[in-house]
Amino acid sequence: MDLYLLLKAAHVVGATVLLGTGAGIAFFMLMAHRTGQPALIAHTARVVVIADTVFTATAVVIQPITGAALAHVVGYPLFSGWIGLSLVLYVVTGLCWLPVVWIQIRLRDLADAAAKAGEPLPERYHRLFRMWFVLGFPAFAAVLAIVWLMLAKPSF
Repeated sequence: MDLYLLLKAAHVVGATVLLGTGAGIAFFMLMAHRTGQPALIAHTARVVVIADTVFTATAVVIQPITGAALAHVVGYPLFSGWIGLSLVLYVVTGLCWLPVVWIQIRLRDLADAAAKAGEPLPERYHRLFRMWFVLGFPAFAAVLAIVWLMLAKPSF
């Protein structure tokens, strides 16, 4: 296998992991939240934080490395056209994702404390969940747009 195909495979797998973990994490957090059960939410959030650390964070590091290497191998300019727009969207995704990770940790801790105390979820949990939910939309939309840009490679 030549370098181009190896880089492309790694880049596609990274994009798939970002898209898949984003959708999966959102689904499982939302389903747990809808139960209103602090112990279930705490457990789900614990798993989600691990998944974000292992899968999402790894893909976040791999994507710009493999993307830059692919652009170099193919001869595409890195900071213009569809690649430049992809990079802008990648930064937008990161600016949403970083607070989301912190929020997930706080949601986990708040739900865990409520479960251990036998109390309902506090209002702070609900405020943070709304923030988590709102931040997820632009992050996920940006990842979808990046995948489209990678596939379509529009000229502008």
